[in-house]
Amino acid sequence: MRALGLSLALLGFALVASPPARAQSGATEAAPARALDDAALRAACFDLLGRPPLEPERAEWLGRARHEFLDHWLARRETWANWVEEQLYFFLLIDNFRPENERVAELPTLLAAGKLDVRTAIHRIALSPSFDQRNPGADTFVTVVMEQLNGLRVQKNVRELEVGKGIYDGRPGTFLGKSGSTQADVLRIAIEDRSFSQQFLVREHRRIVRAEPEKGTLAELARRFQRDPAEFRAILREWMLSSAWDERVRSRTSAPNRMWIAALHVDLLGREPLPEEARRLRTALDGLSDTGPLRSVLARVLIDSGQVKLPSKEAIADPTRWIADLFARLLGRAASPDELRAFVAAFHEPECRPQTVLYALVTHPEYQTY
Repeated sequence: MRALGLSLALLGFALVASPPARAQSGATEAAPARALDDAALRAACFDLLGRPPLEPERAEWLGRARHEFLDHWLARRETWANWVEEQLYFFLLIDNFRPENERVAELPTLLAAGKLDVRTAIHRIALSPSFDQRNPGADTFVTVVMEQLNGLRVQKNVRELEVGKGIYDGRPGTFLGKSGSTQADVLRIAIEDRSFSQQFLVREHRRIVRAEPEKGTLAELARRFQRDPAEFRAILREWMLSSAWDERVRSRTSAPNRMWIAALHVDLLGREPLPEEARRLRTALDGLSDTGPLRSVLARVLIDSGQVKLPSKEAIADPTRWIADLFARLLGRAASPDELRAFVAAFHEPECRPQTVLYALVTHPEYQTY
């Protein structure tokens, strides 16, 4: 403890957290093609895979063109498995409400192969028994459908809510301009409606670009998606090649607990967490309003577990280079000259260990963003 406290005190002034700036625009104009640096690569992996790059992936993609990265990963099951997880989390279909049926389990494979589009995938998720159990009864079910699928506030659409509830209970009616008479019809009509296309694209744009899409751009994208939902893959690619996404990378955003857990395992252990590991840690963190202290404890436990492969202090021939690489790999940026000097000075203190430097980086507020 003394070594940790002393060395962290020496490092304390070196790292100063800056609050993420807000993206200024939802514009999606194409940015000039350029090579992936650590910041863009780390952000792209988080956005598509829900985690930072594994070391072999970093070695493979660092310095390559972003469009090559997107063309590769948008055709991979891992990307769409993460996308499905994002949808399940959005609908709170996690833990005891997680769908276990085969029609949901096969979604990532079908999406990666282009045999299914995202609108159909969300329809399958909403048709699962888990969605019904999570939203029991006509009032709750139709309210969630209208608000989460269509972006309609039920307080301003009372008539549609009442008609939808009647259809849910088996009474024929006209919901969102189309006829229906069953609970399944409520979902079908909602997902086929243009409002679903717009609401889905707004939600995904916020997730990827961290900004509101411009109204004119959104209208065109919604028409495009409504005609062919398979266009979402191309739309997502365009967003991640845009100057708006560049701004999102520069401004950074807070990593939710599930992504932070994945990042800690990838960055420290070189692997993704096992499903039970991730669930247990996420449940503990999601129950807290301030996750910082527990995140620090979990990082400390993992670093001291003996599972993290670190060179001995004596084996680090060039501390400056070793520390600089940690900054690039963990924070996605180069260390400033002042930071590098401070960390190297602390490293040469007798009490400091490589674990101390690693702990200082992964518990700093900047590591909580991507």
